[in-house]
Amino acid sequence: MNGLPLVSIVTPSFNQGRFLEATIRSVLEQDYPRIEYIIVDGGSTDESLAIIHKYADRLAWWVSEPDQGQTDALNKGFGRATGEIFAWLNSDDTYQPGAVGAAVRFLMAHPEVGLVYADCNFIDQAGRVIGRFPAAQTDLKRLRRGYVHIPQQTAFFRAALWRQVGPLDPSFYFAMDYDLWTRIAARAPFKYLPGQVWANFRIHTAGKTITADDRCWPEMLRVHYRDGGSFFAPIVFKYYLRRLIRPLWVWRFRRKLGV
Repeated sequence: MNGLPLVSIVTPSFNQGRFLEATIRSVLEQDYPRIEYIIVDGGSTDESLAIIHKYADRLAWWVSEPDQGQTDALNKGFGRATGEIFAWLNSDDTYQPGAVGAAVRFLMAHPEVGLVYADCNFIDQAGRVIGRFPAAQTDLKRLRRGYVHIPQQTAFFRAALWRQVGPLDPSFYFAMDYDLWTRIAARAPFKYLPGQVWANFRIHTAGKTITADDRCWPEMLRVHYRDGGSFFAPIVFKYYLRRLIRPLWVWRFRRKLGV
């Protein structure tokens, strides 16, 4: 293990007990030997605490207390993290075997890259694959145009960059990751590794992707205008287009989920 960087992974959670154990196991069963795993629970009232206690001796730190939501929980977790590489995995998502080691190997071999990501499956409540996230190479210019294409579940980034640009903006409910990506991309290149599936993004009826997707693009526009963007920009056009097609997009996922 000499010379291998410590990877800090944070899982924010609130009343996701039916998925939480699969998330935890997907982290703890990685073959990479140096993982600092942190769980920040928002005071769950379901079975989450029992599940966390089951794995507590393998966690670097955990807490269960009321918070201000996912963004606050992530900031709390990364505030405790000591690794050289950071990532977060939401409590309804999972890693694929070997994901952490693959990300570390790439970042070690390419010190100029600030963030690396790969492909990601969409899965349903039962863990069945129902699609693939449209991942693609992006950079600051394309991010500013609204071409995100980064499955957050697969993103691993250097802790030094977080310490330069973090923490997450607590006023964001949905697009806190987009905001962070733009700040990191202004300082270091990103790299997409096609053909490598590192994670599973769970789509379910209680998830934000179904219930609150309409909050994402307005928050992305906040970042755009904050950073000097114009009304006459591709990201603004994409926002209005997304508003038009969102009902169809949600219907398509609900159909795949059988609801």
